[in-house]
Amino acid sequence: MSGLLSLSRAIDALNTFIGKSVSWLLLVAVLISAVNAVTRKLFNLSSNAWLEAQWYLFSAVFLIAAAYTLLSSEHVKVDLVYGHLPRKAQLWVEIIGTLFFLFPFCLITIYLSWPIVMSKFASGEVSNNTGGLLLWPVWALIPIGFGLLTLQGASELIKRIAILRGDMPDAVALADAEAQTL
Repeated sequence: MSGLLSLSRAIDALNTFIGKSVSWLLLVAVLISAVNAVTRKLFNLSSNAWLEAQWYLFSAVFLIAAAYTLLSSEHVKVDLVYGHLPRKAQLWVEIIGTLFFLFPFCLITIYLSWPIVMSKFASGEVSNNTGGLLLWPVWALIPIGFGLLTLQGASELIKRIAILRGDMPDAVALADAEAQTL
C-alpha cells in the first residue's frame, strides 16, 4: 500500500502544480478581454482570434483544473444523504462513485474525443470565424483534462481505501473531531 500511496502523492503533486499554474490563464483571459474591449471601443478594431483565445483559455482552466478541484474537494456534491452518513459509509460512497461513475465517464469521454482531436489535428481545421484559431488545441484539452481527472480519481480512490484499511489518517474525520471540540 505504501507504493500506491507514493503514487497518490505524486499524482496530487502533479495536479496541484498544473491546477495552480493553469489558474493564471484566467488572468490572461481577463487581460485579453480588457484589451479587446478597449481597442474595439476606442479604435473600432477587433479580432475574432482574440475572442476565441478568451474562450480557449477559459476552456483550458475549466478542463485542466478539474482534477485540482477534485483534489481540493471543491467539486459539486449533492449532499442530501451523504452528509448524514457515518464517515465509513461516506468513504464507501466515494469509492463506489469513483469506480462506477467517475472512471467510466472520464474514460468514455477520452475514448470518444480522441478521434475528433486527431481528425482536427490531421486536417489543420480552423474556426469558421474570420481570423479564427486552429481547433485541435482546444479539442485536445478534453482528453488531457479528463485524463488528469482520471489520474486524480485514482489518487482519491487509493487514499479512501488506505483510510478504510487504517494505512493513513482521515483528514476529514480529524477536522470534524477538532471542530466538535471547539
